[in-house]
Amino acid sequence: MSRYTTGEIAKLCEVSVRTVQYYDTRGILIPSELSEGGRRIYSEEDLKKLKAICFLRELDVPINSIKELMYDEHPKKVITLILDEQEKALQTEIAERQARYNKLEALKQSLKKVERFSVESIGDVAHIMANRKKLRRLRTRLLVVGLLMDIAQIGMLALWIIKGCWLPFAAVLCVVAAVGGITVYSYYQQTAYICPECHTVFRPSFQRFVLSRHTHSIRKLTCTSCRHNGFCVETYRNNRKSS
Repeated sequence: MSRYTTGEIAKLCEVSVRTVQYYDTRGILIPSELSEGGRRIYSEEDLKKLKAICFLRELDVPINSIKELMYDEHPKKVITLILDEQEKALQTEIAERQARYNKLEALKQSLKKVERFSVESIGDVAHIMANRKKLRRLRTRLLVVGLLMDIAQIGMLALWIIKGCWLPFAAVLCVVAAVGGITVYSYYQQTAYICPECHTVFRPSFQRFVLSRHTHSIRKLTCTSCRHNGFCVETYRNNRKSS
């Protein structure tokens, strides 16, 4: 039967001698015998055990859990439970790292759109990223309401053309105008804009909001703080102070 010194068994398992000695002091890899000079001697069975320990440690299984496994009467059940818990922990870690990676990628893409970069620009991008889900939901609601109003108008217009009855169309037109005004004002109340010059988050007047040139994410406004006139980035209005 093969016999190994501490250095030999460490080399075979690609770990340090100190690691093997540490496992001995923790009681999870006790040598099969000691030489006359007090040197640790390990058997073939010890080698297999060390390989198993190294594998579990690569999976980040705690030392205490490995020790319990080594002395349990039913190691299969114990290791199954240990690996299940470790799997859950790794899944959580992967999800957290994926979320950080997604933020990193979003930050990189957002910074490409910043013409004049400064430290404050990172704060602006972070603010936009933190609120993009809320802003997306807000825009979706606006789109749905708009589509429903279009359907109602088209339906009543068809009824007018086919039946010659114009009153339903007129009534729906009034309702659409009222709902449209309320929806736009609600959207205005829940949005704010970031000035690219002074990085102030502000809200323009409702009139300026309605009449200004815009796309789905920017609007040409005059900053209420520095008076810069240009395209400002739309964001969801939250607890961040806005003027």
